[in-house]
Amino acid sequence: MATASVVADVHDWFSWVVILSNALAGLWALAAHRRPGLRSLALWVTTAAAQVTVFVQAGLGTWLTVREGRAAPDLHALYGFSALVAVGIAYSYRQQLRDHLYVLYGCTGLFLMGLGIRAVILDSVA
Repeated sequence: MATASVVADVHDWFSWVVILSNALAGLWALAAHRRPGLRSLALWVTTAAAQVTVFVQAGLGTWLTVREGRAAPDLHALYGFSALVAVGIAYSYRQQLRDHLYVLYGCTGLFLMGLGIRAVILDSVA
């Protein structure tokens, strides 16, 4: 049972890592769309790291649901699943939207931030 509380605590605080990292990556990408000087490898590393946090968070949530038998509010789980899908969609459209890549990843980062905020709000209400 001690593991459950540790995983739950990590899932709770890590939600802010997901929210803030995707906000940073999204805003940076949108700024880079307007200012080419902001385009760098560091932007893509930050974007990738921020999107990986979504998968880590989903894994922690899955652990809590499957291994610990905790129930998540239905919409909380939907937002988590939607975040995973959003990362996949952004990645799959990167070639078609090559001319607007920074807008694609900027909006994706902000969308992921919004899903995270909404999931946190739902979790605090439940």
